[in-house]
Amino acid sequence: MALVSFVGRVLFASVFLLSAWQEFNEFGVDGGPAAKVLKPKFNVFSKTVSSHTGVQVPEFDIKYLVAAAVAFKGVGGILFIFGSSIGAYLLVLQQVILTPILYDFYNYDTERKEFGLLFTKFSQNLALLGALFFFIGMKNSIPRRQLKKRAPKTKTV
Repeated sequence: MALVSFVGRVLFASVFLLSAWQEFNEFGVDGGPAAKVLKPKFNVFSKTVSSHTGVQVPEFDIKYLVAAAVAFKGVGGILFIFGSSIGAYLLVLQQVILTPILYDFYNYDTERKEFGLLFTKFSQNLALLGALFFFIGMKNSIPRRQLKKRAPKTKTV
């Protein structure tokens, strides 16, 4: 059963690791294609957040957000393979931050083709997020093995 669990974690983490590897190779000095796609979507997202909540989203270079996403996916994926809850938390954080920004189906009319594509990707990322929450929940529900206390030896005289 341990082998099946390990293979499952490797296959699950491969989604994040392969994505991180591709974004790392394309990063360049400007953040690569990921930054070019993310910049306009982030601007729309920050305007939406500001208009609805009144909270101003701070300005920063988008390549740092891409670098953080690559780091979270890479480190989180590797740690997740070895069964670490920290790796799962890193992947959850990456999913929670980037999914609503990248897959902004809510900015499109339901009849447009983009709506269907973005909603499908958004739903797939929600499924990944649910699997991560399931892993964290199962990891926290399993009692940790406690060390057995040795009975003191009786002294015979």
